[in-house]
Amino acid sequence: MTLGQDLAPHLPFLRRYARALTGTQQHGDAYVRATLEAIVAAQQDFPRDVDVRLGLYRTFQRIWSSTNAGDRSDADVGDTGAIADARLAQITPRSRQALLLTQMEGFTPEDAGYLIDAGAAEVDALVREAIEEIERQTRAEVLIIEDEPIIAMDLETIVRDLGHNVTGVAVTRDEAVSQALAHRPGLVLADIQLADDSSGIDAVKDILAEFAVPVIFITAFPERLLTGERPEPTFLITKPFQRSTVKAAISQALFFNIATIPA
Repeated sequence: MTLGQDLAPHLPFLRRYARALTGTQQHGDAYVRATLEAIVAAQQDFPRDVDVRLGLYRTFQRIWSSTNAGDRSDADVGDTGAIADARLAQITPRSRQALLLTQMEGFTPEDAGYLIDAGAAEVDALVREAIEEIERQTRAEVLIIEDEPIIAMDLETIVRDLGHNVTGVAVTRDEAVSQALAHRPGLVLADIQLADDSSGIDAVKDILAEFAVPVIFITAFPERLLTGERPEPTFLITKPFQRSTVKAAISQALFFNIATIPA
């Protein structure tokens, strides 16, 4: 099997990480492309002494660090950059990376340490720092669009545990739009497939036509929305999810405080 074939299954999840780290699909996918270009240009430099997924993320991290992406100096990001820059004054890029690598991408502290050149104990400390700082800064009214009662209840508990308020739980597209207009949320958690065969994506599009709000999508098939071939979500949670993954995604979405939706 070629290196490209070995890397292919991991690319959707690298896109997920890159988008969450940068706050946009455009910038996240650009870093993934740069990572692949670097690997193709110097395959002999690809780490061969570790799992291929670790080697892929390690290459990404090297490119991210070398371009000072934590300061977002790589692109004109307008208001989004202003929001993020203000928060980066208190939350270091390494803290955010440690949080996402462990809580969203599922790396152990040891593996995350390999990726960001830190010890496991330092990674644990960075994660605690990121969670504490982000949770102090971001409080929101959250609309949950989810038709499975048990999952909706779990999401509601996680949201409230983070100190946010749940404005409502909608199970259909029309109900979601109605609730959003009645009580404008500061964040939306949206399942892709809803009870009446309507789409959470369509519900979010309708909401975003009225006002901007950051969105996190929830799906059992993340690969379908992480192709990099079309406008896709910036923040995505995979079913079945871990509570820590949801917390990390909520914190990061509110960190950038932007609306992200596939066209």
